[in-house]
Amino acid sequence: MHGPAVQAGAVYGGIHIGSEWNSARPTPLQLPPLVRVIDRSPELTALERHRARAARDGRSALAAVSGLGGVGKTTVALRWLHTLRPQFPGGQLHADLGAQSPDGPEHPGEILARFLRALGVPAQQVPALLAERTALYRSLTADQRLVVLLDDAATAAQVRPLLPAGGSVTAVTSRRRLPGLTVDGCFAVHLEPLGPEAAVELLADTLSDGRVAEQPDDARALVELCAGLPLAVRVAGARLAARPERSITTMVRALTKEHQRLEALAIDGDHNVRAALDLSYQALPPAAARLYRLLGLHPGREFDGSVASALFSSGDEAERDGVARDAADSLEVLHDASLLVEAAGERHRFHDLVRLHAIAKAREDESPQERAESMRRIADHYLASATRAEEIIDPQHRTTARDYGPEPVAVADVGPGSEAALDWLERELPNLMAVIHQARSAGFPTVCWQLTDALWPLFLRRKFYDDWCAAHEEGLAAARDLGDTAAECRMLTSGGVGELGAGNPDRALEMFERAARLLLDSGDRLGHARTLNYRGLALQRLSRPNEAAELFLRATTELPANGDQRAGGLARLNLADVQLATGQAEQAIREADAAHGTLRAAGDTYNAARAATLLGRAHLVLNRLDQAEESLSSALSVLRGMTANYESARALRSLAEVAERRGRTRLARDHYQEALDLYSSVGRSQSDEAAATHSGLRRLADDESGA
Repeated sequence: MHGPAVQAGAVYGGIHIGSEWNSARPTPLQLPPLVRVIDRSPELTALERHRARAARDGRSALAAVSGLGGVGKTTVALRWLHTLRPQFPGGQLHADLGAQSPDGPEHPGEILARFLRALGVPAQQVPALLAERTALYRSLTADQRLVVLLDDAATAAQVRPLLPAGGSVTAVTSRRRLPGLTVDGCFAVHLEPLGPEAAVELLADTLSDGRVAEQPDDARALVELCAGLPLAVRVAGARLAARPERSITTMVRALTKEHQRLEALAIDGDHNVRAALDLSYQALPPAAARLYRLLGLHPGREFDGSVASALFSSGDEAERDGVARDAADSLEVLHDASLLVEAAGERHRFHDLVRLHAIAKAREDESPQERAESMRRIADHYLASATRAEEIIDPQHRTTARDYGPEPVAVADVGPGSEAALDWLERELPNLMAVIHQARSAGFPTVCWQLTDALWPLFLRRKFYDDWCAAHEEGLAAARDLGDTAAECRMLTSGGVGELGAGNPDRALEMFERAARLLLDSGDRLGHARTLNYRGLALQRLSRPNEAAELFLRATTELPANGDQRAGGLARLNLADVQLATGQAEQAIREADAAHGTLRAAGDTYNAARAATLLGRAHLVLNRLDQAEESLSSALSVLRGMTANYESARALRSLAEVAERRGRTRLARDHYQEALDLYSSVGRSQSDEAAATHSGLRRLADDESGA
């Protein structure tokens, strides 16, 4: 079970939030690289005409590009958006909405969180609720000129929260037409397969030699077999490019045979792609062919080179450099064959039809045991890498032992430093969540809960509440399947903290109480004592202060008695907070003073400063202005040094009241205004505390006007 780094109020876990969004953050340039577009000028002209018309009307431009898989929707959208870069200095945002993903479409809230971070919002300041994220996103984009690509959309409802405000441009791609976006002013473009001349031109562009000119009839026959789908033409062309001595006639014969064999397997008109892919697959070197089919087992949409190394990994330390080289060489072969495409940040991805083909080949050419072993290697790779990141971020954290499979485990380079490790976890979060969702059905439930456990520092610091709760739901089910009580308690407590932060105190309390019963039954007295703090916080959020105070009071004695002095200090701080809220200022002063001493002795500077703030607030209630100012000023000095905005705002608001009572109006106004700015910076501008701060400013204004 995680240690009780918990406190009353918002669940910040000792996170220190920057005083303002980083204005120096690089402009996001997330669009994938551009490839050449053949004969799509009518569509591109129509898209640009729509954008110009929207600009004249002073509104954003929204366009949806639909068509078959492999018809070139993303390529057309990219060609259009890349040309707009000079006119849109706000940057480029891109997201794969995952309509064809095996895990189902992405939730727009997760996409919004990534967009907000790309636009400079610190992760811990991203709101928890979809509506709040949407509002913040539109506020941020109201005065920016951005281009946004939303790839592979499932529905109009998924797209709508992701539309920016202001004079931005958004392109949406989907296999389906999205008439629901019409109400948003969407311009629809439906792509048909290329005509024969354009398809032949694309083939010639892919080959870059004279064979198309020398064999025009065969070239035309080849692109007809590819049904004019750009993906199929490029795959066939890549195959020919790798064999400069081979005639197009040979490819036509082979593709005709393969086309007939796969006719019954057609899905949405993609049998021509399958035939072309089979020919390319058969020509791969053995190592690249095996990597291709095993990468088809990867549960996420994108991956980096370390995944390939994990699939090739060896237990021999001396061989690992060679393994990495072999993996990198095989990845290059797959790119050369147009079986992989580049994603941002030196990452790789399959076109969704190619991924389906790779999965089919894994089922055909790998035994069930070999597939299971490869899936476990991928899962263990992510578990080991996430655990390494956890150790870097929080070396004092009580990490549980990990249970890896029998195969060698490859660990990604996640460092150096805690920020780099957090960034790695955030970047890989979609893959980590995909592994968590897959692990139980794949037969390794320990990976499910242990990988969830390894994500604790990311969830605590960057507030991915949707993933936090979803991961712990899976991890809890896995722990119960295993009959592992310790794992179940760990999932209940860390998952409950996520539910508390997400605004679900009823669910959190239920989870904490279940953990308390299990820990009591198993004789874990310290673990049970730690749940007192958790349960008290949930009760406090549920407006049950007397019950919360009772649990905090018990925790002040039981935690130190079982060896955790610091947690006992936090319990005293939480108790003092309840006492102050219920009009017991003298008692709150005693508990806050004791908490301050304990937390300082334990080296917990942040929570000691929080205790000093509470102590100052209690003195203020009793009109002891000198003591209040001393405690609050001391706390603010520490909290500002940590850029802990929320707690700094609380101290400033109380210091403003001290100044106001002493008649120092200008100082009071400055403190109130700074407090409001800080509440806003952490997404608490609508909180009761911010409202009280607004009231203080209005009161000063009324006094000055004589109202």
